[in-house]
Amino acid sequence: MIVPWKEIAPQTLETLIKEYILREGTDYGDVEISLQDKIEQIQLQLQQGTAVIVYSELHESIDIKVSHNAKLL
Repeated sequence: MIVPWKEIAPQTLETLIKEYILREGTDYGDVEISLQDKIEQIQLQLQQGTAVIVYSELHESIDIKVSHNAKLL
């Protein structure tokens, strides 16, 4: 089930994004990007619809899915 990001409290959303970033261990190449910049990038993706927040009832978990086709989920 997709959870609209606008319905999540700002502090909770930021915590969710931080957990996603730290869990994913994303590699940005030779240039280190600050955690705050990474948070802002994910927030922008959520606003643009290229990322969505997904709740799994089966696993009782929540995650961020980033995809060029995220609007189709």
